[in-house]
Amino acid sequence: MKYLFIIVTLLSISINQKRDKLNGRYSYLIEDNNSYIQKDKITFSDSVFVFDNKFMPKGKISYGNTIVLDNFINTDLIISIPKDQIQKDTIPFYMHDKKSSAVNYLDEVVGKGKLVKIK
Repeated sequence: MKYLFIIVTLLSISINQKRDKLNGRYSYLIEDNNSYIQKDKITFSDSVFVFDNKFMPKGKISYGNTIVLDNFINTDLIISIPKDQIQKDTIPFYMHDKKSSAVNYLDEVVGKGKLVKIK
């Protein structure tokens, strides 16, 4: 009985971990003067993302309390996503500049936008 409980616990942990990752294809929209402009489309697969624009390099995704997308369009630009938002079809995100004067660049928002899931 003890082993059955351990197996069920491990299976439920692995199922929850799969839900906590960004997967799928999204439209990348940036807010500009209270309207959203579509810039590109992004495909997420676990810990990497790729733009539809083939000239862009692959980016890295770091998972934690806040999900961070690194190696974005501009290498000094970091995108942060609140972890509780990734289950939704429309995900708000915030842009941060690595060269910010703030002690922690994630504390200073330089822009925002949305990722809209393509079905």
